[in-house]
Parts: sequence; C-alpha cells; structure tokens
Amino acid sequence: MADQWARTGWDLHLRIDREHGRRHGLEQALREAVRSGRLAPGDRLPSSRALAQELGFARGTVTQVYEQLAAEGYLTARPRSGMLVAPRHGPAPRPELPPTGPFRPPVPGFDLRPGLPDLSMFPRREWLAATRHVLQTMPNDALAYGDPTGSRELRAALADYLGRARGVITAPSNIIVCAGYTHALRLILMVAGQTVAFEDPTLLDYPALAGHLGHRVRRVPVDADGLVVDDLGDAAAVVLTPAHQFPLGVTLGPQRRVQLLDWARRTGAVVVEDDYDGEFRYDRQPVGALQGLAPEHVVYTGTVSKTVAPALRIAWIAAPTALVPALREAMRYDEAYVNVIDQLALAHMIRRGDLDRHLRRCRLRYRKRRDHLGHAVAARLPGARLSGIAAGLHAVLHLPASTGTESEILAHLSDRGIAVDGLSRFYSRPQDSPLGIVVGYATPPQHAYDSAIDTLTSTLAPREPERLAASPPARQPASPPARQPASSATRRADRRAAPRRAQGRFARARVLDPACGTANVSTSGVTPIQVRNVEAASIY
Repeated sequence: MADQWARTGWDLHLRIDREHGRRHGLEQALREAVRSGRLAPGDRLPSSRALAQELGFARGTVTQVYEQLAAEGYLTARPRSGMLVAPRHGPAPRPELPPTGPFRPPVPGFDLRPGLPDLSMFPRREWLAATRHVLQTMPNDALAYGDPTGSRELRAALADYLGRARGVITAPSNIIVCAGYTHALRLILMVAGQTVAFEDPTLLDYPALAGHLGHRVRRVPVDADGLVVDDLGDAAAVVLTPAHQFPLGVTLGPQRRVQLLDWARRTGAVVVEDDYDGEFRYDRQPVGALQGLAPEHVVYTGTVSKTVAPALRIAWIAAPTALVPALREAMRYDEAYVNVIDQLALAHMIRRGDLDRHLRRCRLRYRKRRDHLGHAVAARLPGARLSGIAAGLHAVLHLPASTGTESEILAHLSDRGIAVDGLSRFYSRPQDSPLGIVVGYATPPQHAYDSAIDTLTSTLAPREPERLAASPPARQPASPPARQPASSATRRADRRAAPRRAQGRFARARVLDPACGTANVSTSGVTPIQVRNVEAASIY
C-alpha cells in the first residue's frame, strides 16, 4: 500500500492499495477519506485531469472512479464547480470531544470576579508601535531558536525596571522569562524540596499543582500581619504574596518579614515571593519587594497579567545565583517559551517608559473605582466593611450574618447578573472562612462599572420591613369659612393697601437670588411661579 500526495492547489493524502488495480485502490482511498471525515461535505476534489497527472494515472481511470463514487452518493457533480464531497445525513462518523473553553469562562451580566485587569485599558497603540519597531529592527537570527531563559534584551530591561520600581536586586543572568506565573511556579517546584507551604487562604490551583508534582503541601494561616511564620515548621519552601495577600489583601508586616527571612537563613528553605498586585498601591508608597532584603534566599516572581494583559503569557523569575543552574536544567524538560517578538516588544516599552506611563493611567482609574466602591458600601450596606483596599485590584466585602449564608448570597447575586467569588473557596477548610465575598473592581469595562457596583450594593442592601398596619384614610380638606360681604369703607382701605403689599412681596422675592435674577414668587392661594429678571417684574 503506497502513501501518495496529490498537490492540486491543496494537499490530499491518499493511501492507495494497488494490489487489486489502480482504479480499485483509488476508489477505496477516496471512499475511506470521505467516511473518516478527512474529506468534509462540500470539499472540492481536484479535476480528473489534475488528479490523474499528480498520481500518474490515466485520466479515464480517475473519471471512472469519480463516476462510481457519485453513483454511490459519496460525491456529487456541480456545474462549473467540479466534483464535491456530497452532504452526509445522520451523526458524524467520528466522535468529537467538547471544547475545553477558556480558563475563565465569560459570565452574563456584570463580572466582578477577581484576577483580571480592565482589558479595555490594554495599551494597543504603544504595543503596536513597539511591535512595528521590533519587526523593523530585529536581526534575522533573532527568529531562530533563542535562549530558553528569555531574550537578552528583555532580561536586561527587567533587571533595570525591577530594581528601580520594586527594589529587586538582580542581574540579567539571574532572570528567567516564563510563559505565565503558573509556568514559573512549576519550574520552581521542580527544584524545590519535598514539603512546600502555601498561604491559607490562597488560590487553590497552586497547592494542587504542588501536590500533582509529588510535593507534600502544608497550608499556613494568614492573619492581620500576613503569613504566620511560626507555623512553617520544617517546610523546604514557602510560596506567599507579601505585598498584597490574595485574597485577604493584607501586607506582610515588618516584624513578620524579619522573622520569615531569619527562618529561611536558619533552615536553608526557599522563599518564593509572588509579587501579586505589587505595582498597585494607592494610599501610600508601594511596599518594596521582600527579595531586596535577602536576594540569596528569596525567589522573586512577577508577571504582566495584571499590569498589561494575561493573554501575553509573560512572567519572570529573579532567582538566587545558587538556584539558577537548577532552574535552567529544569527548563530542558519544560519547553514553554514565550514568543520572542512579544518579549522584544515588552522590552522596548520598558526602555521607552511606555510601561510606566501605562501603569500611572491604570492606578488613577483603579483608585477611582476603589473609592466609588467604598462610598457605595458605606452608603448602602450598614454593618458591612471592606478590607484589603489599600492596594491591588480586588477587595474583600465582609457581610453581617443577617445577610444569609455564602451560597445564598452568591445565588442571589447571580440571579441579578452579578458574578463574584465567595471567600470560602480559597480556604483549605471552607467552614473556617468568615462570611464575605471577593470583589474584583478592576474587571468590568469602564462604561459598565457604575452599574455593576450599583447592582451589587442594591442587591445586598438590607430589606425594609413591610408595614403591617393599613395606611390611615386620607384627610379631606376642610371647607373654607364663608366670606362675609365687606363694607364700602373696608373695600376702599384694601385698595389703598394693595400696592404696599405687592411691593413687600416684590422685595422679598428679589433677595432670594439677586445674583442670577431669578425668584420664586407666590401670592395668596396661587401656585408659586418663577419670575425671570426680577427687576423688571410687576406683581398685581
């Protein structure tokens, strides 16, 4: 049986068995291609002349095969379109698995789940200009198989940027560019010891990844000062978010920082710093990276997923010098390289200052959103409070017990078109979680944010008790007393006093708003009217 390719405009792979003749072999090969779905309904086949020439067959042989398959219903002839695969009825011949879908499936309504920036703020113009510059200036050999640890230009730009903006002490040779934070963590776990500690609460995917790689996972509680260092024990590594803990939003306190680094020096353990939301701090200067206090004991990780966009899949590791050879060796078995054009484009944006300008725009917008959320909660949700709002892109909304259970709250919000995360989903023991929801205030686009927060707070607002008593009947207006006929003397006195009463009303009206020349004037028994240019008004 020979494998042959027909290249008549597009490649057609046919397995032709010539044992029983060319015609029979070609007929069986085309029939099998239609049955298996490799030739889909509506696909156009090459002309008999072209296919015969490609396969080295007589044209009459190909014509006879086409006619036979058309008679059997596999093919159909259409004027001026040649021979097409006929439509099939019934189920598809091969099973199809459902698509996996995106990592974060979209939700109807307002998406207030944490973990995403406002994607409408992606710097399209700057990224386009950087990409155009890279394509015009990069040498041809840059398109070959490059350095698996990342392009030299990006590693150098990151070393300068991280030292300036985050206080990281590193060199380009110590930086490894990764395809997202999960890839960076996977590389670190491949060279870490047996027991790895994670914060509790945290995103459950990361402890699950460590368990999948064969590590023993230890969950360490978090309090108001951050990770409880005393509970680390004999862990070989700890993964934490010291700048803005996810999801609680607390910052690792100064004493805890010192205590953690003393523990690492004493035990030889590795501290993995996930600089989550480190670039976004609103009420005071950003907290410097933990790595700057002990560069040889802390593995620093960062990403552009929150600052630019997660679709770029660019992250980095700033590793201690002693750990770099092991990480490079691990990359030999984990080829998840980042597109070199995107690496060079990001390096260009960093060098030109475009990334800094983009981050300043983001901080301004996110701070306004955070303030709007805080004002809405204070005004509408008595008994509720926000935490973790000094930095980052999310906050925890703590709710009173009278609001209901977490599942009831999430279901009620979902019915109103609001998607948030319950706080308990990030705990190893959900029953230990306080009542609250995690609100990602950076996620919605700008035009939908006010409506999203309004719907969130109005849905969670306490209900006013229903009035059980019936409303009292409306009062009927009292009849005015009958007027007595006035004497002639009284009528003459009223006529003399009328101009004075009018002047008094005029004077009072004029001082209501002398700046704009507008006043509300009323007379007895008459609906108030608005008079423009009071100086020229006459009242009778």
